Amino acid sequence: MCGIAGVMMCGNRRPDATILNRLQDALAHRGPDGSGRCISGPVGLVTTRLAIIDLRTGDQPIREAHGAILVANGEIYNDLELRSQLRDVSYRTGSDCESPLHLYRSRGIDFAQNLRGMYGIAIYDPLTSRLILARDPFGIKPLYYVQAPAFFAFASEPQALIAARLADPLLRPLARAELFQLKFTTGSNTIFSQIHRVLPGETLVIINGQIVERRRRSILAAGGPLETRYEDALQRLDEILLDSVAHHVRSDVPYGLFLSGGIDSSALLELMARCSPKPVVAITMGFPGSRVADERIIARRIASSVSAEHHVVEMTERDFWNVAPRVAEALDDPTTDAAALPTFVLGEAVSRWLKVVLTGEGGDEMFCGYSRYRRARRFWGLFTANARVRGEFRGLGNMNGAFDGWRRGLDRTEREEAHPERTIIQKLQANDCMEWLPNDLLTKIDRCLMAHGVEGRTPFLDPVVSDFAFRLPDDIKATVRMSKRLLRDWLSIKLPAAEPYARKTGFNPPVGEWIAAQKSLLEKLVSRQPGICEIFRKEDVLRVFSDPVKYHQAAWSLVFYALWHSHHVLGISAQGTIEDVLGDARHAG
Repeated sequence: MCGIAGVMMCGNRRPDATILNRLQDALAHRGPDGSGRCISGPVGLVTTRLAIIDLRTGDQPIREAHGAILVANGEIYNDLELRSQLRDVSYRTGSDCESPLHLYRSRGIDFAQNLRGMYGIAIYDPLTSRLILARDPFGIKPLYYVQAPAFFAFASEPQALIAARLADPLLRPLARAELFQLKFTTGSNTIFSQIHRVLPGETLVIINGQIVERRRRSILAAGGPLETRYEDALQRLDEILLDSVAHHVRSDVPYGLFLSGGIDSSALLELMARCSPKPVVAITMGFPGSRVADERIIARRIASSVSAEHHVVEMTERDFWNVAPRVAEALDDPTTDAAALPTFVLGEAVSRWLKVVLTGEGGDEMFCGYSRYRRARRFWGLFTANARVRGEFRGLGNMNGAFDGWRRGLDRTEREEAHPERTIIQKLQANDCMEWLPNDLLTKIDRCLMAHGVEGRTPFLDPVVSDFAFRLPDDIKATVRMSKRLLRDWLSIKLPAAEPYARKTGFNPPVGEWIAAQKSLLEKLVSRQPGICEIFRKEDVLRVFSDPVKYHQAAWSLVFYALWHSHHVLGISAQGTIEDVLGDARHAG
């Protein structure tokens, strides 16, 4: 796992070393174990390394015999299998990221079709003078770029491109509207007007600073469900999940699991216990003194049932006050998902003894865990609307027209994913996988863990798992009364201590309670923050803060955006409390 970045100059000019220095420095947190760089003609590549596989010889950039150079951020879980297939290749390292370089040489720009893993990859081939960027098909690992008249630049995080002065922190109003209403932004356009995402599964070819070709690997089949016997699906599920987890625990460093007590993390615990020679290290978050559901007791019981080594990390109101600015700093590609707060705290805690954690992201999307999937089972889905038809600020007025057009990106994705062979449930799954998953959940996991040099792995988001799960018949995945039917039934057999049929709660911190405790101070600080003043009237802000518990998402969105804008646009340090940062922002504005 790494941070990667690079620049291709137009007109065959040599890259400036100062730019490479800035890129590398801005990504240092992603790779505390080392760094590397190279310049070849008009291209400069840099990397910062978090050593997970091949601790001794796995440094990057990696070169092959014909001169092609690779930098990569990610893990290739089928590296051992690829090495056995590429028998005529002489490997120079034990790094799992070397195989993509040799696949490129033998199969060209379609090399990523053979990869099973999470990755953002850049390859420069001096023989053809082309730069190739590729991102994994789920969008687990990030990759961004800027295209300008004099250069093309890319990086694992937008803030690195801004820090290197390759882009300005200018905002795109429509993406900002999406952020408030959806909690994330959609498509290839980020909130920064000059910075774009490489889309999940996309491969770009760049020559002389210009994108000359785009290809995209789809992870979801266009066809409908395949006829499957329930008993066969149950057996096949065990085989596929065990295989995925076995690949995801390939590591030369210690690893653990974020255990919430829910279906997904409990399933991973059982599978890891079968794969791991040592007791699984499981970590659970608790919110003492709050009214939210306490998962610590059930998580402890589940962990004990497989003899796991269980740890508890706690987050309080005081932690919120101190951590929120750093969370906004880490989420340069912003999401207002409040679960980022405990994820960040968990990442900081486990970084003291772990480098890798497995998480349950993707379980809901693959196996139909959301209530909207159950609703789609009623009356053959005839009355099922698309998800997120009402924004997070619904019922609070139009906020001075700040949210106009907020659903255009989702509308586009829904049209693109509406293949006629797919069922309504499959279409809902596809929409979630294309937007919500990469631009909210996976961005949250990447930034909040990599801020502390911790790698998050997501076994449910695996090509073999998705090939199986997406084409299951709807009634196997969900019923009117039960989400995740197949996964729950499997877990009831494998780990009954998880109580898979009990009502589960989401990973939701008591952010409304925390804000309400400092309501008067926060509404004053937030309403005066320059970025908030550009969008909202003071009475709009006061209305949200009139009941932060009721309007907990809207209140957190305002606090988060005020902190995010203060740091990423105004350039204010994120070190300090919410009061410190927003106090400085008022003077900066």
